[in-house]
Amino acid sequence: MKAEKKETRFLLLVVNLSLLYIAIIIINSVNPLGKLNHTIYFLHAAIAEIITYTFFSKKSDYFQDTYKNSIKNISYRMIVFVLIVFVLAKYLSSINYSSQIILQYTGIFYILKIIMAYVFTQFLSHQRKNGHYLRNIAILGLSDADVLLGHLIERNPTMGFNLIGYIADTDDYDLRDEKILGEIGELENLMKKHQIQKIFVTPSKYFEVNNARKFLARCNKVGLKARYVMMNSYWNERRVNDPDYIKTLTIHNPQEIPLDNISNIYLKRLFDIMLATFAILLIFSWLFPIIALIIKLDSKGTVFYLQKRTGIDNRVFNCIKFRTTMENEVADLSKSNVRKLHVSKVGSFLRKYNLDELPQFINVLFGDMSVVGPQPHMLKYKDQYEALIDHYRVRHYVKPGITGWAQVNGYEELTDELWRTNKRVDCDMEYLRNWDFLWDMKIIYITLFGNNNNHIVI
Repeated sequence: MKAEKKETRFLLLVVNLSLLYIAIIIINSVNPLGKLNHTIYFLHAAIAEIITYTFFSKKSDYFQDTYKNSIKNISYRMIVFVLIVFVLAKYLSSINYSSQIILQYTGIFYILKIIMAYVFTQFLSHQRKNGHYLRNIAILGLSDADVLLGHLIERNPTMGFNLIGYIADTDDYDLRDEKILGEIGELENLMKKHQIQKIFVTPSKYFEVNNARKFLARCNKVGLKARYVMMNSYWNERRVNDPDYIKTLTIHNPQEIPLDNISNIYLKRLFDIMLATFAILLIFSWLFPIIALIIKLDSKGTVFYLQKRTGIDNRVFNCIKFRTTMENEVADLSKSNVRKLHVSKVGSFLRKYNLDELPQFINVLFGDMSVVGPQPHMLKYKDQYEALIDHYRVRHYVKPGITGWAQVNGYEELTDELWRTNKRVDCDMEYLRNWDFLWDMKIIYITLFGNNNNHIVI
């Protein structure tokens, strides 16, 4: 969470610097005294903004993203920003800056930041009221601190959390309390029943090494992301009516992987969009019609079929493929069962070279998949291997991919040989723990051009 927050703040700083540049350009365009050197003014103001943002940002911004609090934070920082601008202009620069120009672009900058905050807040509120960008969460514990944390989360809908309820860590609770989902011993069933994607942990006993290991192992087994919330005595010794002013909250991610980092997520998503768009516009625009025509001429049925697959955070999505069988009803069987299927002649060719997977670039464009990641399994295999392989569900902490580290290492297909599936999961775990962008490039290269051990074509 610390790294994630750091990257988020960096992105917000980039946005603020962009708004600052726009404000200076606006003032420059309407300046009655003639054109000013807007580059010099921007560099001067940018230094002031970076100093302001670095040393005067509130530590609790993560939980203070209502529009009211955004205005307070923006106003506070703007005062500090103006003071630093004038100090730099008067004492640390030999350039003769115009105070009038500084006040003008500062005013425009302030207005732009307020507008941006309003638009962002309204967009998130609208999307989350319609069920978008929400993650179902539960809180482990029933103490006053847990209830206060829940209240804080409910007061800040722009955080993107939908609080389902509380999970008791003891048997001392009121069964009639509708907010209590059940006990920790029912964790797996509760997660499935309520589609919980993340659990917030506050009881201190789970911070002890042995208890933490056991609890996290349990979370990994069921595919549940955990966040440890550190709270000091301030929470319990004081009754704070307005949680907006609580500044003693720290969140730790004990399951942190590289793709929890916001900048890594954005980088990978941007690459996915670029590659998927390139593939669809420049390759599939002429290849898709040819394959579609051949499929229709070869056998009756639809060109595409949809398979239910498990994606990130255990969400089910429709994986798009070219139809390779005579009957669409058998679409939910895997390639390892080819001999049991009525595979068409064209279907055999498409499966041999993995061309039936090409439409998955549409899934990538829609955000259900990534170009590189763990291969999404069909639901029946998911249920089967979850019971046999520890940490199997950890694969779902990231988006599934068209190709991946397991596939290029020769573990492309699920079989009845459990050791091969274990190897496949091990490769996926290695990818999750050590991801970097260059590794994705390596996997794509091997997928397209092969290596000494195997050759896979997307």
